[in-house]
Amino acid sequence: MESFLYQATIYLGATVIAVPLAARLGLGSVLGYLAAGLLIGPGVLGLVGDVEGLQHIAEFGVVMMLFLIGLELDPRALWDMRHRLVGLGGLQIIVSTLALMGAAMATGQPWTVALAIGLALSLSSTAIVLQTLSEKGLMRTGGGRSAFSVLLTQDIAVIPILAFLPLLALPVARIVDDGSISRNLDHETAAHASYSLIAGLPGWAVTLVTLGAVASVVLAGVYLARPLFRFIHATGLREMYTALALVIVVGISFLMTLVGLSPALGAFLAGVVLANSEFRHELESDLNPFKGLLLGLFFITVGAGIDLAGFLADWADLIGLALLIIVAKGTILYLLGRAFGLKGRDRWLFALSLAQSGEFGFVLLTFSVQQNVVPPDVSEKLVQIIALSMLITPLLFILYDQISRRMHDRSSAHTPDEIDDQGPVIIAGIGRFGQIVNRLAQASGIKTIVLDTDMKMIQLMRRFGYKGFLGDPTRPELLRAAGLGKARVLVAAMDDPASVTRLVAYARRQRPDLHIIARATDRHHVFELYRAGADDIVREMFDSSLRAGRYVLENMGLSEYEAAVAEQTFYAHDRDALKQLAELWDPAIPTEQNAAYVERSRELQKELEAQMLSRVEEESRKRA
Repeated sequence: MESFLYQATIYLGATVIAVPLAARLGLGSVLGYLAAGLLIGPGVLGLVGDVEGLQHIAEFGVVMMLFLIGLELDPRALWDMRHRLVGLGGLQIIVSTLALMGAAMATGQPWTVALAIGLALSLSSTAIVLQTLSEKGLMRTGGGRSAFSVLLTQDIAVIPILAFLPLLALPVARIVDDGSISRNLDHETAAHASYSLIAGLPGWAVTLVTLGAVASVVLAGVYLARPLFRFIHATGLREMYTALALVIVVGISFLMTLVGLSPALGAFLAGVVLANSEFRHELESDLNPFKGLLLGLFFITVGAGIDLAGFLADWADLIGLALLIIVAKGTILYLLGRAFGLKGRDRWLFALSLAQSGEFGFVLLTFSVQQNVVPPDVSEKLVQIIALSMLITPLLFILYDQISRRMHDRSSAHTPDEIDDQGPVIIAGIGRFGQIVNRLAQASGIKTIVLDTDMKMIQLMRRFGYKGFLGDPTRPELLRAAGLGKARVLVAAMDDPASVTRLVAYARRQRPDLHIIARATDRHHVFELYRAGADDIVREMFDSSLRAGRYVLENMGLSEYEAAVAEQTFYAHDRDALKQLAELWDPAIPTEQNAAYVERSRELQKELEAQMLSRVEEESRKRA
């Protein structure tokens, strides 16, 4: 017990120190987990032992993640994605496998071993890539969606790969170099034989048993899951949902282990089968906390499992091979992205995010050693190379950020239009926010001058009959050409908060009498714009949220009139409160540490509650 508590304290302590530090440095949580594991592992401080044993538990983070991904994928959605799954994903696996197989054969490996190595290294890290794409908000980009399609194809492909690998088995004499290794293999085989349905079976029988296990998971998900959930639902015990969710994931993982398959793939299949279940959201909410904790633990154990002594003895070769794999896969992915129509930043995101090898490489190599496909010494070296490529992955995302920023700068560096018109209203930024403002003004007969840095948006406007000029609204010469000296209203509606603040400050210095309306992203941005000199500050989500709040009041028993009065009262109070808090706000002090700000915020909240009650009661009496 004491040992368990000690291990838990070390792992959790390393997590809460290293991960926030890595996130604050812009490195992402994954690199923080990996660095924490490396630091506390046997190779550095030696604070933890038995990393391999703990890694078996931590792998359930990957299992649960794939189960939850499967829950989000309706089988019909998978069918709709078939072109990307089979085309883009399938080609990535085939081309990468052949390229890496050729490189392995060039080092003297037999073609069977080289093919197994190519298959293991061709797969990317689902855990790291999806976690990082989600953190950085890149999942909905073209590159993010394509990367997800390839990862999904890779995850599905693990099933036939694991079924195929036993057919590549070499004679034991070729794998075993001395008696000690032979005895170790015999010992491991005896230890695991009782937990295997495929031990001692010929290759064709292993394939049939494997396919049978997959079919049983699918059939159980279709015919048994719903009755079982209804039975649990009838008990009325909330904790039984969590227990059932864990039983499903753990049970499927155990079944997959019995047939030598990846537990994560079985869980993914079960998730897809249950995607249309009415209990899907219950499963998601029950398993999410376990997934997050175990996934972080998985990354820590990967870092802790790196053999630092072995790495230092052969560091140049290992790093060189890891970089060679990343460059080879990245080049292949870049060319495939180009062939499938990905452009610019999306193509770079697709190539860099998937260039590493992943956790399924560990699974395939372990299985390959058990099936006498890959020699143990080769497998150990490849495990280190895969771990290194995973460690490098967060740095590839940082490289993508730099490339993306430069590409954005270049795209913004188009030769600006020559502005040959002026009007009383200048609208800077024609995204979702600025479009509405522009349409309303023009529909009311008011002339507007629109400026934006996005060539595509300007061209789109022109196709729909709206005039706009390409150029950076923060550049003084463009503002002067657009008529800043005579305009009556300036609308600062760009997507970048810093640019909006800069534009407001400049316009206020040039025209103290100009009415400036500015788009704000949050409260802190409101305070910045207030100090910069904006007259009207509109939080981009405030009005829509306020309207949603009014609907809540109406559906909780207030009349439409009472809800409208409450909405107006809240709006007026919030505007006044923001002005008061803006005077107390200090950008150099974190908001929660600004005592005067926090105290006044609490007082204003109490004033709001009292004012709302009083106003609604007063209006109700008047109407009575």
